[in-house]
Amino acid sequence: MNKPSKTTITRRKFITASAISAGGLALLSMKPAFAHGLLSAQKQYTVRQVIDLILKEGNLLPIPNTVDTFKSGDGNTIVTGIVTTMFATVDVIKQTAKLGANFIIAHEPTFYNHLDDPNWVKDNSVVKQKQALLKKYGITIWRFHDYIHNLKPDAVEYGSMKKLNWLPYFKSDSPTLTIPQTNLGALVQHVKTSLGIAHLRIIGDLKQPCSRITYLPGASGGKMQVDFSERDKPDVLIVGELSEWETAEYIRDARLFGSKISLIILGHNFSEDPGMDYFVEWLQPKLAGVKISHIKSGDPFTWM
Repeated sequence: MNKPSKTTITRRKFITASAISAGGLALLSMKPAFAHGLLSAQKQYTVRQVIDLILKEGNLLPIPNTVDTFKSGDGNTIVTGIVTTMFATVDVIKQTAKLGANFIIAHEPTFYNHLDDPNWVKDNSVVKQKQALLKKYGITIWRFHDYIHNLKPDAVEYGSMKKLNWLPYFKSDSPTLTIPQTNLGALVQHVKTSLGIAHLRIIGDLKQPCSRITYLPGASGGKMQVDFSERDKPDVLIVGELSEWETAEYIRDARLFGSKISLIILGHNFSEDPGMDYFVEWLQPKLAGVKISHIKSGDPFTWM
């Protein structure tokens, strides 16, 4: 092997020194695409940029008079982390702060009424305390109700079907699906286990065979619940919540007239939470470098 000349050694030292001084030594061994990916992973986003990205990636058109607005903070905040949840409860807000996140995407109201009007009940002490807590932690809340239901497929329905392992039977254009035949008791147990629900309210015979299911999460209302029951003739109607004087009484009388239709009430939170959980999976690949977590707001009730 020939001994390198002084000129060669000097040239090597110059190149190495130049790379180090430019902070580029590590990048010398990287492919341009990887280096670009590293830079994009360090990109910062404002809340408004995240929302715009969601609307763009979801092919979502603006919805007039939507409730999907800021409930605290504003769109200029630099995002340090994102949390999805059903309800931005006091516990969820505190957990968000512990994670170092400052942007909550909540499916349902923060201030106890559909429009999140803080003056819905004048001088509401709980609203004032919650607003102070959000200000203390510098957390922005954006409601994501109307838009998530307009994704194709509806992310709330899709997330629920995924948790229930019913995606092979799911049709995005209908809430009614046909699963392999089981009985109501086994179906109740499957729903409880899949969705992490300790207790369910039902109307029906636990031994009754069933396979045709209509799934209506959230608070779709008595008219829609009864309408689909009449139109699709399901063996079991599964709902988030209902007015007991509407759908529950319809199911009770229907059974007294000889119908075999049964009812399972999940609770509003449990029926839609899988969608906000699934949304993390939907959004994370689109926001490199931003940590996105799901926090369950949980059941507010104690069962005795």
